[in-house]
Amino acid sequence: MPIKLIIPGNPIAKKRPRFARRGKFVKTYNDQETEESKFLFHVMQQWKGELIENTSIAIHIKFCMKRPKSDYGTGRNTGKLKKSAPVDHIKKPDIDNMIKFVLDVLNGHVYHDDSLINYIASAKCYCENPRTEITIT
Repeated sequence: MPIKLIIPGNPIAKKRPRFARRGKFVKTYNDQETEESKFLFHVMQQWKGELIENTSIAIHIKFCMKRPKSDYGTGRNTGKLKKSAPVDHIKKPDIDNMIKFVLDVLNGHVYHDDSLINYIASAKCYCENPRTEITIT
């Protein structure tokens, strides 16, 4: 039976690790801990099952992005989509970085390890209500 999780808010992309020099030492830190915690909070509100172990997993992820204001007209055309507005979301953030963020957050909380994943399908699209939709089978 497929498991469907809907995470409200703008989809998030995984950022590169940051480094800071402390005297002779270099420290690595994650500046996305707050975003990961908020995302995980919404996941755990919906996830009531046990940790998935010893079985292959297929994941479908749909990233619903809010359209920028520049895609809409002004004046008497307020609220109307411009003819020049793109149909597909072909801007940053990159889809592979958004997938990485989702898989890293779910790792250890929904499934034992992301090595269990043998199929991933994902898409970016525009919508009025930004969210991330995750289906796990």
